[in-house]
Amino acid sequence: MQSLKSFIFDTEYATQTSQHDQWELLRNICAAGTEISNILRTAGLRDVAGAHGSENIHGEQQQKLDVLAHHIFIEHLKRSEIVAGLASEESEAMVSFPKAQKDYLINIDPLDGSSNIDVNVCVGTIFSVYKRPQTASKKLEDKDFLQKGSQQLMSGYILYGAATMLVYTSGNGVSGFTQNPENGTFYLSHPNMKFPDNGNIFSISEGYYNQFPSYIKAYIDDCKAFPGRLHTARYVGSLVSDFHRNLIKGGIYAYPETRSAPKGKLRLVYECNPMALLAEQAGGLATDGLRRILSISPDTLHQTVPFVTGSTEMVEKLHTLHQPSKSN
Repeated sequence: MQSLKSFIFDTEYATQTSQHDQWELLRNICAAGTEISNILRTAGLRDVAGAHGSENIHGEQQQKLDVLAHHIFIEHLKRSEIVAGLASEESEAMVSFPKAQKDYLINIDPLDGSSNIDVNVCVGTIFSVYKRPQTASKKLEDKDFLQKGSQQLMSGYILYGAATMLVYTSGNGVSGFTQNPENGTFYLSHPNMKFPDNGNIFSISEGYYNQFPSYIKAYIDDCKAFPGRLHTARYVGSLVSDFHRNLIKGGIYAYPETRSAPKGKLRLVYECNPMALLAEQAGGLATDGLRRILSISPDTLHQTVPFVTGSTEMVEKLHTLHQPSKSN
């Protein structure tokens, strides 16, 4: 089977990053992911599960492994010497690496779905890669990371489950790699991943039904009442897990606005943009219910937006039900 390294260097098409830089970036991301994967496999035997006792910038209870994963990625990416800085969901401000020889920037959610760790449910890491703006000042600033998703050079996720997988795109389709635990190497297992045009899975946290806007309620009701076609509710509560399942089987994921979170809860920079690039490269769609996610200019590192992504026909169906003037 083809390894990640040979896949990158054997690829003939041009990418926005050189083959060497792409390999160096992914090599370090995968090294950090492997370390996290190994820790997760024995989390129940160590004092690393459960709450950390602090809150992140969003006022959410941090898990011990959130903090640990954040620091693991900092250490690996700092050693790469081609990453100028990192912005993380677990840190209020970006982290600068002054010794970097190149100007790549990484936005990361170190451990998506971490509240599921205590019950041994799949979690993941979400990442995206940008170049510093040419007009940036010498000193790295938060605003250097505030780029539209359409400017991403690369994005992807690492899924920590029954197998550890890397799924990524550099703008030429989506490829999936499964790690061989015997040697730690990632091998191409899912070439040219594509969303089915349609599906029967809807991944929405229905516990918030009474807080949802009318178009989301209408979509859920339509899924349950659609004649001649069985729709199935599947929601893990880990974006990586829900997205990965729907990518393979066909489906839609939605974390819309609610009365208590009118701007949504998912982070544009760390979660929505990376997954939106993957979705579009896999033939799907990603919007905030109306706008293309990749066209939104972020105002802050921790900005939140409503998020809808998945199979094209399902997302388009939801769009037809969106009546902003009638939303609750």
